[in-house]
Amino acid sequence: MVDFGEINLSKKSFINYKQFNENLYQKVISASSALKNKKIVHINSTENGGGVAELLISQVALERNLGLDSHWYVIHPPKEFFVITKKIHNLLQGEDSTLDDVEQNYYLEKSKKVGDELDYFLNKEKVDLVITHDPQPLLIGCCNLLPRVPKILRLHIDLTNPNQETLFFLKPFIEVFDKVIVSRDDFRFPWLKLDKVKTIMPAIDPLAAKNLQITDDEAWEILSRFGVRRKMPLISQISRFDKWKDPIGVIEAFKAAKEEIDNLQLVLLGLIESVDDPEAKAQVNSVLKAAKDIPDILIFYDENQLKGIANDNFVRALQTASDVILQKSLKEGFGLTVSEAMWKGKAVIGGNVGGIKMQIKNGEDGFLVDSIKETASKIVELINNKAFREIIGRRAQKTVASKFLMPRYLLDNLEVYNKVLKIKNENFN
Repeated sequence: MVDFGEINLSKKSFINYKQFNENLYQKVISASSALKNKKIVHINSTENGGGVAELLISQVALERNLGLDSHWYVIHPPKEFFVITKKIHNLLQGEDSTLDDVEQNYYLEKSKKVGDELDYFLNKEKVDLVITHDPQPLLIGCCNLLPRVPKILRLHIDLTNPNQETLFFLKPFIEVFDKVIVSRDDFRFPWLKLDKVKTIMPAIDPLAAKNLQITDDEAWEILSRFGVRRKMPLISQISRFDKWKDPIGVIEAFKAAKEEIDNLQLVLLGLIESVDDPEAKAQVNSVLKAAKDIPDILIFYDENQLKGIANDNFVRALQTASDVILQKSLKEGFGLTVSEAMWKGKAVIGGNVGGIKMQIKNGEDGFLVDSIKETASKIVELINNKAFREIIGRRAQKTVASKFLMPRYLLDNLEVYNKVLKIKNENFN
């Protein structure tokens, strides 16, 4: 079995993004000019589900259209590997546990096996730059490639309070990279020099299917097929079923809010798509148990439940129709669903953590909460005041337009590519 594979992508044309910010558009064109035909390789652990895949689908396709020879490879290690990397993910987000010697050795062994094969392939391909995304392929993307190949580590997770023992284990591998990109300034590891770290906030693709505008009628035509009722106030959380997303906390907040708004309904949507998340099914079972016997909750976790409706179309319909959208995360590297909802002019209630705090200015274009009680109170306030939530929604849309659209994200990344390649070339000449 080949331990990695390339992802085929639909073509995108960057000229279509000129409408959102012409000045930014021109800066991207300029930044890409020095990168024409440079072979750029992105490595991650899944092509479906989660924010990393969501970003790469647009990022790599647009890099190609701008003249870069960009490619996206996904690793295919054994399932047991992902059990350990999920644990590493949780530890880096602050879980109080340990990675034992057996787990460390397995991670090192399988990383080397996949890395050796990928290394042989990439060296034949004469790659100019490798970008490794998150802990799963961390060792694969740093330990085997020849020193001549510049390497960037892109960490998308919440690193506010990482487990120090796990960080110590990964430190020598992280230090091999020429540049480390994080989503917030305070995600930087203190032992990394400032000039080795770059903060780049993620962004949404306004021309991706899930972000294209549809009418309320079009949205409800889809949702009504699944038992969502148009004449009842609707709140939703669209996020994979993960303890850090706190879906059970959302259910508890819904229960409390429903005591004051009897006809309130909740939709939780998080299809299990990621092969690198072995905890997902157990989390779904916990959520189903927590929601048992509570009326007006609909939970979608299996694509078969959507009866042939594409996930992106269902997400778009749900975000369009929802009166209030939640992202009650306990840890969050960024949370693209927050910007997606804000882009659609929705009032969003988010956990007061990590990347969500970068997107929402509390009380101005959304709301940040620290507890179930606070979440429930804010739900009731917004549902009962349509004019207020519409004002918040309009401000939210403006925030995303100015800060969190794909052209800005592309520019930030292209500038890092140029800088890393320039420094590496200077060192080797």
